[in-house]
Amino acid sequence: MSLYTKQQRIAEIAKRHQKEPITLLHHYIDEEWLRTAYHSLRKDSAPGIDYQSWEDYGKNLEENAKSLLDRAKSGRYQAPAVRGVEIPKPGSQEKRPLGIPTIEDKVLQKGVLMVLEPIYETEFYPFSFGFRKGKSPHQALEYLWQGIMGNNIQWIIDLDIRKFFDTVKHNILRQLLCKRVRDGVVVRLIGKWLNAGVLKDGSIKHSDEGTPQGGIISPLLSNIYLHEALDKWYAEVVLKRIRERSIMVRYADDAVMGFESREIAEKVLQALKKRFAMYGLELHPQKTRLIYLGKPKPGLGAKPGSFDFLGFTHFWGKSAKGNWVIKRKTASKKFREKLIKMNEWCRKNRHMPVREQHVKLTQKLKGHYGYYGITGNMRGLQRYLNEVRRIWKKWLNRRSWRGSRLNWDRFQQMLDEYLKLPSAKVVHSIYKRSETII
Repeated sequence: MSLYTKQQRIAEIAKRHQKEPITLLHHYIDEEWLRTAYHSLRKDSAPGIDYQSWEDYGKNLEENAKSLLDRAKSGRYQAPAVRGVEIPKPGSQEKRPLGIPTIEDKVLQKGVLMVLEPIYETEFYPFSFGFRKGKSPHQALEYLWQGIMGNNIQWIIDLDIRKFFDTVKHNILRQLLCKRVRDGVVVRLIGKWLNAGVLKDGSIKHSDEGTPQGGIISPLLSNIYLHEALDKWYAEVVLKRIRERSIMVRYADDAVMGFESREIAEKVLQALKKRFAMYGLELHPQKTRLIYLGKPKPGLGAKPGSFDFLGFTHFWGKSAKGNWVIKRKTASKKFREKLIKMNEWCRKNRHMPVREQHVKLTQKLKGHYGYYGITGNMRGLQRYLNEVRRIWKKWLNRRSWRGSRLNWDRFQQMLDEYLKLPSAKVVHSIYKRSETII
């Protein structure tokens, strides 16, 4: 039986027993299942505390899969601590903690994830987009745009959950998991992963809170937690009690809620604080904001504000036809972060052959357009391209040129003749077509 067929069967069982926990799942996980899980991992996947690479583990994949399966199902599997590292936040002095499991642990986590995903895909709401198959940030952005434009949304709650991934309560997470899954093998493995601890500075630190960012199973566990704490409450309580149109969009721990009236928005925000307290969560007092977003009416009231979501600033503006629409542009913070990273890359690689630099910069620009290239953001894309050109020229001038230093005329000649960078391009168009600036 193929992986797809097995997952379809799991989904069918989940739909038939929506009000009951599923007690038998581990029999779907066999050696072939684990081998598929292994091959789905990135080949350059970072090693854990044993520093074993993806390639090394695969040299004896048959034996490793057989041994792993036996230990997992018999209860003898011991989840190793994750390797704790800190990676810098772009444009900030702060660092973000990351927990890296071993390759074998990743294989098993992926195997369990492939069993659980079909179950929870029948549970999650359509306004939840983060870390789900077939869902993307651009779908979340489109859902939000359509919701604001089509529902007379006047007030936005821009949610920020304070240190969400560090404050998830393990005991509550286990209770939520057991509402739908009571397979002993699966539940036991998840418990071991939660208790595995983090190896940092030579010692293992354990906690009854948090899901390490970097674990393959962590995004699903986080979605399960917020599905209960936020999504279900909004869909089954808030929407049934208010008598006006409303929208909500969530991508992982980033969420936006919209309402027609300030009164309802303020009541929901106050109720949300109490709701989150039940799950050990807290709204960030400075970053969580209530924003007026009514359609501009000159001379009739306050000027609407703006908010950031998934790297874009959302605000009212005039379309090419002169109509008021919600426009999106690259958020200032993300714009600065991207330029800082680009500047650092050009600095470190300034002695690389120029043509090789050109290839890499072309790839980076296309990647930028692939995410930020949405309708209405053409000016931001063009500005980014101009800044990249400026940065590249600056670091090329740090090389040892035999001739004179590069001025703009000479640099532009190089770009035109053999180092042309890709033009700014809208990839995700609401008009279902691409727009290009030459």
